[in-house]
Amino acid sequence: MSNKIVHRTVSKVIDGDTFLVGTKVNGSNYVRLANVNAPDKGERGYASAKQHLAQKIAGQSVAIKPVGRSYGRVVADVKKNGRKIN
Repeated sequence: MSNKIVHRTVSKVIDGDTFLVGTKVNGSNYVRLANVNAPDKGERGYASAKQHLAQKIAGQSVAIKPVGRSYGRVVADVKKNGRKIN
């Protein structure tokens, strides 16, 4: 796995710690924020966590530095305009 920083546009926010990109990163379109554990669907706080992440990155270009994999997703440090999103 390459840990090279790549830039991608966020096409959809899945929840408060996972989003979808149009062009794959290390073989996956799904990116999970490293060291973040937001509520899952059906859990208290899910909607606000998802909305918060969406307001920050939905439709935006972000810098993605892969640090691992989990359940087929790339786990990464993510920055927008030089500011860490994780």
